[in-house]
Amino acid sequence: MQFEPYKALYLHIPFCVRKCAYCDFESCAVARDDARIDQYVDELVLEIRRASKAGLLGSLQTVYIGGGTPSHIGLARLSKLLYTLSLSMHLEPEIECTMEANPESLDARMVRDIWALGVNRLSIGVQSFDDEVLSILGRPHGAKAAREAVRMAHERFENVSVDLMCGIPGQSDESFAESVRVAVELGVTHVSVYPLTIEEGTPFAQRVESGVMPEPDDDVEARHMLLAAEILEAAGFHRYEVASYARPGFESRHNTAYWTGVPYLGLGRGATTMRQTADRRERIKDGEVLEVLDAAEMLAEDLMLAMRMSRGFSIEDAEDAALVFDQLPEVLGDLMADDLVELRDRRFRPTTRGWLCGNQLYARLLALA
Repeated sequence: MQFEPYKALYLHIPFCVRKCAYCDFESCAVARDDARIDQYVDELVLEIRRASKAGLLGSLQTVYIGGGTPSHIGLARLSKLLYTLSLSMHLEPEIECTMEANPESLDARMVRDIWALGVNRLSIGVQSFDDEVLSILGRPHGAKAAREAVRMAHERFENVSVDLMCGIPGQSDESFAESVRVAVELGVTHVSVYPLTIEEGTPFAQRVESGVMPEPDDDVEARHMLLAAEILEAAGFHRYEVASYARPGFESRHNTAYWTGVPYLGLGRGATTMRQTADRRERIKDGEVLEVLDAAEMLAEDLMLAMRMSRGFSIEDAEDAALVFDQLPEVLGDLMADDLVELRDRRFRPTTRGWLCGNQLYARLLALA
């Protein structure tokens, strides 16, 4: 079976200085000098080299080093990884190479050196510029360190993104709005806004179950998402994906690959790979096939993923899909009647309500298959 070439590469670094109270990612708190990090990095270097020898890295357009907290492992280990990448796939400037960092482990030397080694986009896990909210989340940094991290990043990087969280119990509308305004004032080019979700097995889940913390309020989350849109769009950002805003030309190409059905390779513990042919799509994690989609399921998923993007899909795309799903015109009509989808400039696009009620929209498109 001949699979399409991978266009995106994800490298997973599963280590943090400590685990945040809301986090259910595949990550663990490990001291920076722990030998397990060295062992993991050495294994990841071998994975990169094997992938290169197998011819899997020749068509890559984006690289994303995520976690965990990649900056936590320190400059020497990051340099080893980036040097291996540069030898294995010719990390050219036209390839978008993103690295995640947290304020407590980012310093000026790291900024200079990772930029020199080929990273050209920095994504900083800020979550809030409010010390009280950061304390609720259990973040290992304060608001001052978050501001300083963004300022340091700009010493080399033009393309700087920050993550912000909203709908956090104890987070006021003004606190969230001020965090968005601070991000704009600091000159970032990209902002991702994520509503808090309570994940099973996390300290937050335990607090909710015991009554110590209230469940996140859907109305508050919706209000915060609308506030983010208002502030960012007024500042010249545009919303190109359900949770992502960018200045023109600074959209995340790697994240866009996930929403447009581009095959991606995941290396490292817990990283997911998506490979496909014209009529088969597979998702693989740790060598195990998690999911296999046939051609009809692929098409339904592509329609759903397109609705995560502001551009949606074209009338022509819909006409082609209706040859497979004869109920699609009726489904689109219902979605428009429910104000989840609109037809604008010959494209079906999510409405504001569609952004806020995405699960309803996505489920009805996936149900086509």
